[in-house]
Amino acid sequence: MAKVTVHYTDYFRQTIQRLREDGLLLVTADREGKPNVMTIGWGTIGSVWGRPMFIVLVRPSRFSFSRLEENPDFTVNVPPYELAAAAAHCGKVSGRDHDKFREMGLTVVPARQVRAPIIEQCVVHYECRTVHRNDVAPSALAQAIADEFYPRDDYHRVYFGEILACYADENAAERLRAPSGPFAMMP
Repeated sequence: MAKVTVHYTDYFRQTIQRLREDGLLLVTADREGKPNVMTIGWGTIGSVWGRPMFIVLVRPSRFSFSRLEENPDFTVNVPPYELAAAAAHCGKVSGRDHDKFREMGLTVVPARQVRAPIIEQCVVHYECRTVHRNDVAPSALAQAIADEFYPRDDYHRVYFGEILACYADENAAERLRAPSGPFAMMP
């Protein structure tokens, strides 16, 4: 499927919908270029400092954290509904111990502008380079959020990734349409 350049806001609604449903696939690479993938469920797209940004949150305990610290480049890949099982798997096992790409049949291909690759089977791709990072500040966080999401004090680091390229499958809108019908949610 041909990938066409799109504006970073063209698939905002679908990207956020997939983020909230099954998650998105964040791909990082170490200094030597070896990729890792993890599922993210928190993030957003916006404009900061007059630049298009994809903001993602990664806990220091995650294997991808060390990759983001080594290499500022990352890609955010929007999976179609048929990759829900892959998104679930990539969020449950660690790249320290698993080759998630091989296990889930995900094809890694070079990105257009950053060192971290994209996942070919995904529908929309955001290529990003970290321009700022900071840690969630426990003292500035609403207590209800801290209680619900940080009972072990394992606060995220927030990465502001400037979107350098954004592209999608030619039929992305169709592939990101939610399944419907009596058997839509069956595996």
